[in-house]
Amino acid sequence: MKLARTQPYYKRNRPHICSFWVKGECKRGEECPYRHEKPSDPDDPLSDQNIRDRYYGTNDPVADKLLRRASAMPALSSPEDRTITTLYVGNLGEFMTEKDLRDYFYQFGEIRNVSLVQKQQCAFVQFTNRGAAEVAAEKSFNKLILLGRRLTVRWGKSQAKQASLPEASGSLPQVPGLPGPLPLPMGGPGGMNYFNLPATGGLPPPLPFYFPPPPLPPNFQSSSTLTTPPNPQKESGSNIPVYYPSQDPTRMGAVQLNPTE
Repeated sequence: MKLARTQPYYKRNRPHICSFWVKGECKRGEECPYRHEKPSDPDDPLSDQNIRDRYYGTNDPVADKLLRRASAMPALSSPEDRTITTLYVGNLGEFMTEKDLRDYFYQFGEIRNVSLVQKQQCAFVQFTNRGAAEVAAEKSFNKLILLGRRLTVRWGKSQAKQASLPEASGSLPQVPGLPGPLPLPMGGPGGMNYFNLPATGGLPPPLPFYFPPPPLPPNFQSSSTLTTPPNPQKESGSNIPVYYPSQDPTRMGAVQLNPTE
């Protein structure tokens, strides 16, 4: 059994333990190239390994350690519903195809259908019988690597339970302790008695929503009655230029020369 490591193993590059330091006879001090540490527990089975036992696999402490580590790993439990024969495969990536999944899962039994959901990068592999699905789940859980990607394998959900979810959502029980619905307003004049006032015949009619504009002042003249002052230039028809004070050079500080001088 070969288990892949999730972290780099740097202990193999460490120097050996200084045997002189263990005996108390090392005189190199900090310049000693070996480790000044106590050896491991002598009762540890890994500290006493026999090459012959390792070769034949009898009383092998390393193999026992690997087997204990493998048994402590999480396992995928099978659902109680025996009609479930579908496995969920996630983390497919963009380049995984249906043929790649069929080429791997066909070894466990006959496949009924493979549904590939490329948008969510997952797939559903359905087997014809439950035994093949259980073997595929046991052999592929936390062990399946395709196209350099570690895939997630889990059991699918029951089709009957998924179909019953929308029906059950409409008939959920009410939460106890919540107040009931508010009563509707009583009918009154116009059908809008929101304050539950007693309906009597002597109530004044409701005020209109439109109010007339206020009266105009007595000296107000409309735009139609206003008259514009007459324009003498327009009435005479002469083309007299308009005189502007800025056209006078004396107002700008200029000095006019007398032509007689």
